[in-house]
Amino acid sequence: MPKDFITLADWSAEDLLGMLERARELKALLKRGERPQTLEGRSVAMFFEKPSLRTHVTFEAGVTQLGGHAIWLKPEEVGIGTRETPGDVAANLSRWVDAIVARTYSHHLVEELAASATIPVINGLTDLLHPCQVMADFQTMQEHLPLSEAVIAYVGDGNNMANSLLLGAAVLGLELRLATPESHRPALRVRKRADEIAARSGARIRWSEDPVEAVRDADFVYTDTWTSMGQEAEAEMRRSLFRPYQLNVALLAHAAPDAFVMHCLPAHRGEEITDEVLDGPRSIVFDQAENRLHAQKAVMEKLLRR
Repeated sequence: MPKDFITLADWSAEDLLGMLERARELKALLKRGERPQTLEGRSVAMFFEKPSLRTHVTFEAGVTQLGGHAIWLKPEEVGIGTRETPGDVAANLSRWVDAIVARTYSHHLVEELAASATIPVINGLTDLLHPCQVMADFQTMQEHLPLSEAVIAYVGDGNNMANSLLLGAAVLGLELRLATPESHRPALRVRKRADEIAARSGARIRWSEDPVEAVRDADFVYTDTWTSMGQEAEAEMRRSLFRPYQLNVALLAHAAPDAFVMHCLPAHRGEEITDEVLDGPRSIVFDQAENRLHAQKAVMEKLLRR
């Protein structure tokens, strides 16, 4: 079992499915008012370079619900790269706490923390990957359809969400169709890794520049913001480039009649997705957000209950 939760590709299908099953159990337990104290006496340091609503609240609430204690570390106070090296920060935290959650711009920074830490490091989001979100997404999909039967379509920017969906689908042997402009496909290193894994798992992964082709008869239609944090200078160019990929009523009409709409949030309403679709009866975006809590609790249990 891997020490860290940096990328889904390092885990087996059995491990991922086991965590998803535990996430389902934890959600049911919480609804019954039961909170297993599986992290009692444990502390988790949370280092966030990027602003956060869902990641911050769901990790902190999740640690608390499991009986542990979360410590929020502000980047200006820690000073990684200015006051101390990532390795020194990781070495210090390893002496004091039981795990680190890192939400950073650079994926390499999370890898550096993990390389020096003797405790688990969890990727809360980087510019390359967003694995905890995808765990919540798969949990949400399972609430409606067996994953093995699902056709998943992603339209828009080949960003960290597309990258993590690629790796997760490859590990679990799922059908995933991606529609992005040629210039904004998922990262090449991620595509190569996903192809290697898919060759073993039987995953059916396809890419197209045509969003209609990707969405046709899909069970889940997923999109994400066209302009991520740190890309604000490109916002106008991206609006023009991605306009044909907007998730609207016309595009959704090509999906399966009972298809579900997904978005990891925050949404730029009127850009990558319209209000009518985001707030419509097929939308399960707030179920995804809710399941961040439960999926991440399952991940933390997996890493800390040894």
